[in-house]
Amino acid sequence: MNIQTFLLPDVGEGLTEAEIVTWRVAPGDTVAVNDVIVEIETAKSLVELPSPFSGTVGDVLVAEGTTVDVGTPIITIAGGDAPAADVTVGQSAHGQPEPEPQDEGAVLVGYGTGGQVASRRRKPAERPVRASVGVVAKPPIRKLARDLGVELAAVTPSGPAGEVTREDVMRHASQASVFRNIATPEWPEVREERIPVAAEIAASAVAPVQATAPSTLAPARAAASPSSREDERIETIPVKGVRKATANAMVGSAYSAPHVSVWTDVDATRTMELVKRLKTSPDFADVKVSPLLIMARAVIWAVRRTPMVNAAWVDADSGAEIHVRHYVNLGIAAATPRGLLVPNIKDAQNLSMRELARALEKLTLTAREGKTTPADQQHGTVTITNIGVFGMDAGTPIINPGEAGIVAMGTIRQKPWVVDGEVRPRWVTTVAGSFDHRVVDGDGMSRFIADVASILEEPALLLD
Repeated sequence: MNIQTFLLPDVGEGLTEAEIVTWRVAPGDTVAVNDVIVEIETAKSLVELPSPFSGTVGDVLVAEGTTVDVGTPIITIAGGDAPAADVTVGQSAHGQPEPEPQDEGAVLVGYGTGGQVASRRRKPAERPVRASVGVVAKPPIRKLARDLGVELAAVTPSGPAGEVTREDVMRHASQASVFRNIATPEWPEVREERIPVAAEIAASAVAPVQATAPSTLAPARAAASPSSREDERIETIPVKGVRKATANAMVGSAYSAPHVSVWTDVDATRTMELVKRLKTSPDFADVKVSPLLIMARAVIWAVRRTPMVNAAWVDADSGAEIHVRHYVNLGIAAATPRGLLVPNIKDAQNLSMRELARALEKLTLTAREGKTTPADQQHGTVTITNIGVFGMDAGTPIINPGEAGIVAMGTIRQKPWVVDGEVRPRWVTTVAGSFDHRVVDGDGMSRFIADVASILEEPALLLD
């Protein structure tokens, strides 16, 4: 009997390990290609893995709760055929497919080179079109259309096989707004430029440090000996998954990028008035509106005026470089039951106010449900952390790795404020930011925070 062994794959994010969370099958179960067989937790998200084989489940080789390396055998399937042409390597918990191999004949990471699961996918032009009620679209795209209230039949497809793409749905969902995308100056056609860093400047910059977080569990281990009654008073929490990834990323960022923080108090009364008006506007009737929306627009606007905040320091083989991104993948730090996640809104500079509001709402709901995918967290360019939701006035946030700036928005509360020589009650907040001083100088970071503050003080600057 033909027995196939399923090895834990790299689901397209370059990770080296994952935890087996829940098995969806048991020995003796019959599975078909693409049936979900296990849910795993990587350092960034929960991922559902479909079976690349059809047949009968043999042995489950890894118990739930166990963390194993990519390439580890996790299950066997008897009588199974080799993977079908359109097998999806990994799928997120809410149905979003993870990155798949693109080249014909490529071997999936984690499977080795034995040829068991070599990709046999057709090139896009050769892939068959699968009609579904007259519209060709993948399940995640159909879900997106439902979430946005878009009728797929009315969308003009642009995919290579005549399918409706995510961009098609988002474009169709856009509506006219009294707001426009402010760009000062216009966004360049070149998406990213690289600025070589002079050797003497690179040498004087803080070099990356391979640091590890100090163990906070050492005292627990020392006290928790079998002969000690203290072990009943100390709880030991294994550091893994999102917590482990966050710890490594924050330590790496703190010890490699020289952080400098600046902040200012802001009269956000007019922002609060605008939020109140938008909440009663028919155009925003089905969209959640909060001060974070205005903050997001302010950051995008300010980035265009100080593009180095949106850049990144890169240690290349030929010497250090600064990569200036002429687009904004806006990260939003989200506290979730699984830990801190920083998903980002891709090409946020192209979104209208309504589209940005929808994107923020979708990002927040997805994070709360624990369904943020690895792709949602990759390639961010600048981040906002809204510490105001916890009642905090200000903070000095740590920069997200691969970025040069992060902005913290404090709580908005009524305070006495001097207006035209008189003390009046106003809605006041604090805008703070931390920056990589290798990339952004003092005048740049100060100008950026001042620009963000100016929009919160007078959001009409974003009006047509």
